[in-house]
Amino acid sequence: MVLLRRVLGDVLRDLRMQRGMTLREVSAEARVSLGYISEIERGQKEASSELLASLCAALDVPLSDLLREASDLVAVDEAAAALTRIPVAAPAAPVVTSAA
Repeated sequence: MVLLRRVLGDVLRDLRMQRGMTLREVSAEARVSLGYISEIERGQKEASSELLASLCAALDVPLSDLLREASDLVAVDEAAAALTRIPVAAPAAPVVTSAA
């Protein structure tokens, strides 16, 4: 089972790194403690919608982009999990016909 807080944390970290920003820079811009952002990025804390919006503003990315990327990753994980649950059908029994 995928945890949304871990996926959101991974996406936030990727966005921050793509922008070349440090935790300290995001912390100052978002007005959120560096330690708390670190815990969010590591999937250890749940982020409220207000906090996510603040982090997205600091990263100059729309909240919808963050949520879309997280949703795509969850969908990939669900698809992979579904593939592992597909039952393999037993081979059909041979059909015996009588010779006339």
